[in-house]
Amino acid sequence: MSSRRHIRHPFAALSLALATPLCAGCGSDGPLVQLTDEVTIVPLTARVSPADPRNPTRPDTQQQLIDEGFGDYTFGPGEPHQMIVVGGAPRPADGPSPRRLARFAHMPDLQLADDEAVTRVVFIDAPGISSSSSRPQDTYGCHMVNAMVRTLNEVHGRDALDFVLLGGDNIDNAQTNELAWALQLLGDGGTIECDSGVDNDPIPGPQNDPKDPFEAVGLDVPFYWVMGNHDVLIQGNFAVTEEQKATSVGGFASVRTRDWSQPGGPFANSVPADPMREALTATEVIERVVAHDGGHGLSATQAASGRAFYTFDVPGTPIRFVIIDTTAAATGGAEGLLRSSDRDLLVAALDQAEADGKWVMLASHHAARSLTTTGGTFGTIDDPDAVTTAEFTDLVTSYENVLFSFVGHSHQHRIAELTGNGRVVVEVMTAAVADFPHQSRIVEIWDMDNGWVMLRGTAVNFSTRRDALAEEARRLGIMDYTTGWADENPSMLTDRNVEIFLPAPSTP
Repeated sequence: MSSRRHIRHPFAALSLALATPLCAGCGSDGPLVQLTDEVTIVPLTARVSPADPRNPTRPDTQQQLIDEGFGDYTFGPGEPHQMIVVGGAPRPADGPSPRRLARFAHMPDLQLADDEAVTRVVFIDAPGISSSSSRPQDTYGCHMVNAMVRTLNEVHGRDALDFVLLGGDNIDNAQTNELAWALQLLGDGGTIECDSGVDNDPIPGPQNDPKDPFEAVGLDVPFYWVMGNHDVLIQGNFAVTEEQKATSVGGFASVRTRDWSQPGGPFANSVPADPMREALTATEVIERVVAHDGGHGLSATQAASGRAFYTFDVPGTPIRFVIIDTTAAATGGAEGLLRSSDRDLLVAALDQAEADGKWVMLASHHAARSLTTTGGTFGTIDDPDAVTTAEFTDLVTSYENVLFSFVGHSHQHRIAELTGNGRVVVEVMTAAVADFPHQSRIVEIWDMDNGWVMLRGTAVNFSTRRDALAEEARRLGIMDYTTGWADENPSMLTDRNVEIFLPAPSTP
């Protein structure tokens, strides 16, 4: 195994790392494609509990934590796929002609953040419920997403992907500039500068700090949009009002933000204002996605409703994806909220798929267990007609052709069975790009030609090969995790690399 030691302070170290591309810590000698059945990333420092009292986001304590090895890691062996047969039967023998129907990447929780936004709340950053209010790696979000895009392109070059399915929380704070960055990074790429306010340059010179312009690669395959709470709510919790819009384009940060016009990006109450920080309503987010390169599954229909419900088919196969908008966009709250009108949209889509003889894959940001009647702690309603976890499970299991549900939100890998009506829908949750383990998932759907469908899922790390800024981001994310400030988001072997066998529908 090859260990990676950090080389000094983030930013100060970067100029040296870029000038010395073979140094330990720049990632230049790491694998180009990091499928986790081939190689894993293992922190060298065990996660501490209780959390270290030093905040890993603060410049004055970050150096100490780095020097103590909290960001160090090693490459470990791959994890084999774990077999899961729904119902507990032995693995069914393959039929005469198994066929792969689809191969795609599931990519939730990018959470691209403008870390100088005035509506951020970095002052309340702490382990536990407010741990996501600020992350040390937030500044590098565009570089992490670009690294994952580059990695998925390499995966596609090995064995073609049909598309990338996002998982919601594509941005962090419902902002105009964050959405523009996400669409460019996932779309055509090109020169991008993930900075706001004044033009910051923490280390003088080009492409040696995360505020510098760089060349984004862009995905080589189409991507489909899924809406998450952070895409449409301030800090993923608060509804976008006219008052919030006015605040977002000002220069006063009441709960502090970061000011990268100052050395080290200290916490600050005042930063240069920027109209590109304007907060967007759900309708405005959808309109901008619709206007970008074909809409990524969205159209004028979704823009008119303000809800990102839609379907798409995988050509030449019986597969239909039904995309569900579980956000509490109008009323606030980080958890899932499906109101009666949303249920009507879902039932109509499922009825049509059944009539068309389609095998249904659901996709939403929130898992079934995250559905509420309020939207969560900061929701402003309690809707007695909202769809509960039990009602959602009963609904989707009542359709024989609904097979899998792809979700995010909790920043962890998790396989769960939604059981009802004498059958099972398997819920596949994928971890986040934004937080350790910084992974997406490659998914294959197979018709085994024996009355069974098989899903093969393989977690994938982004590669930092010849990308010192993405490497720095990974180390900061590991530091956030090992210090106990980031949520643990545990998973088991049976949640990560899996082969799941599920009885096939009787149709088509």
